[in-house]
Amino acid sequence: MSDVRSLPVPDGLEGERVDAALARLFGLSRSRAADIIAAGDVLLDGSQVSKSDRVTGGSWLEVTLPPPPSAPVPVAEPVPGMGILYEDDDIVVVNKPIGVAAHPTVGWTGQTVLGGLLGAGHTIATSGASERQGIVHRLDANTTGAMVVAKSEIAYSRLKRAFKERRIDKRYQALVQGHPDPFRGTVDAPIDRHPSHDGRFAVVAGGKPSVTHYDTVEAFRAASLLDVDLETGRTHQIRVHMSAVRHPIVGDMAYGADPTLAARLGLKRQWLHAVRLGFEHPVQGDWVEFESPYPQDLAHALEIVASES
Repeated sequence: MSDVRSLPVPDGLEGERVDAALARLFGLSRSRAADIIAAGDVLLDGSQVSKSDRVTGGSWLEVTLPPPPSAPVPVAEPVPGMGILYEDDDIVVVNKPIGVAAHPTVGWTGQTVLGGLLGAGHTIATSGASERQGIVHRLDANTTGAMVVAKSEIAYSRLKRAFKERRIDKRYQALVQGHPDPFRGTVDAPIDRHPSHDGRFAVVAGGKPSVTHYDTVEAFRAASLLDVDLETGRTHQIRVHMSAVRHPIVGDMAYGADPTLAARLGLKRQWLHAVRLGFEHPVQGDWVEFESPYPQDLAHALEIVASES
């Protein structure tokens, strides 16, 4: 069933294109907003608009939102290269490989951690939406490393609460271009969907509060290896914040990295790895920590960077 919304345009969107305003107001991608406008389902002060028209603060939008696409069903299929760092009756900690999403999403046709666990015969909690049962946090498809999945219902609810209350120690390492100044610091900048690039995020005024702490482990001639600690957990947070301070993650061309450096290092994705995950066991109550070694592509790139310094 379609959802008809009527609302005034906030003054803060004065002068924005209609597709950009729609994307901001309803959390849509720009292409999705453009499709809705093209279908004639957007009226501005009673008149149909094109996506490039501009909105005025206080003008009235009437939008007919189509029903959301159906959630994809997890496909139980073993994932080559996905290792198990730890497992008991309540949790399983996986070593997530490259090119694997945490769970199915609309538009993703590749393998998933959830599908891999189900395909390998692991029991997973049934709590949560059907496409992401047992999933309590996510890593980007091309970010590797340690990730915990709930097997029991009590583990799911307690881990979800622990992540929400920021009682989880998630540590990453990132190889970034150049040398951050200061060597140890904090990036505190709000993040939201990129105003013009679908699928990307950016530092945006009025976005969600986002805080990233970093510390330089080693500086090389062309890049620096950082320890990264997230105070918040926004989508693409490390990638967006390091790009915002002009030290994009090596290999992350979507966020401004130098493609020639990535090619020299043989990288086909961002050099970003979840090296350590620590939390209070949701059932046993003791503090547990798990570490993930560098995958081959990241280890090889790091060796080259070090040899050139």
